[in-house]
This record gives sequence, C-alpha cells and structure tokens, in this order.
Amino acid sequence: MKVGIISDTHGLLRPEVFTVFEGVEHILHAGDVGPADLLTELEAIAPVTAVWGNTDGWEARGRVPEVARVELEGVRVTVVHGMQVGSPTPARIAAAYPDAELVVFGHSHRPVIERVGTLLAVNPGSAGRQRFRDPVTVALAELSAGGVSARLVELKA
Repeated sequence: MKVGIISDTHGLLRPEVFTVFEGVEHILHAGDVGPADLLTELEAIAPVTAVWGNTDGWEARGRVPEVARVELEGVRVTVVHGMQVGSPTPARIAAAYPDAELVVFGHSHRPVIERVGTLLAVNPGSAGRQRFRDPVTVALAELSAGGVSARLVELKA
C-alpha cells in the first residue's frame, strides 16, 4: 500500500502535493493543519488520517484527535504531532509509542526517517511555508505485511 505522509501545512496545500501523492491509497497528516478544509482537499486524493498540532484551532481539534492509531496493510500506525514528547526525535517517539510499527510525527519541521528497533519513525518535515532554511518536504511510504519503508520528497520552496 502506498501512503502519503504530510505535516505542518499551516494552511498551505501546495499544488505539487497532488502530483507527489498521485496513486497513494491513504494519507497521514501529522498536525498543524491550518483550516480544517485543507483535510477535505487531501481527501479528494485518498482517505486521510490526521491529528491536530499545537497551532491548530478549535475547528481542527474538533474534527481530528490528538493521537490517531490505524492499521494499514497489517502495519500498526500511530500519528501524532510530536509536541507530546517536547522536542520530538525518533528515539523519543519510539519510546512513547513502542507498540507501533510506524510512527508519523511533525512539529520540528525537520524531515527525518529513522528506524528505532522494529519501529520506523517518520517526520515528513514541513509542507507549508518555508521556515528558516528547512526544506519543504513530504514523504511517501510503502506498507505491507512484510514491513514498512519510506522516503522523503522535496517540494519547491
């Protein structure tokens, strides 16, 4: 199963996301969505599992949970924004959600894909407005009963 992973859009859904996410079967959004109608736009591509982040208002918080757990292709997935562990790192995320096989998080705007034991921690970075010199990125993942892999995709800044 091909999955699109996105975070920290802050109300900006770049047109190239539609191209990069073409053919995905599910989208995971790790919070700081911005207006909740951005999720409706993503749902035009594929079903969305999303969480709210620290900058999201009551509209998004009323629509999506703080932590989401879903099973896709037999893979246990947890989606969080990351503020729950302070400054999120793959090690902190893995320690907080040890029962997951894939944890998707954001918050730091710094893209990272790192395996911690059997868990794959993925921060797709920020897909919203560019901040400092951080790249503008999303991620694509492949999920199967045999495991999960992911890669980053840089968008135009």
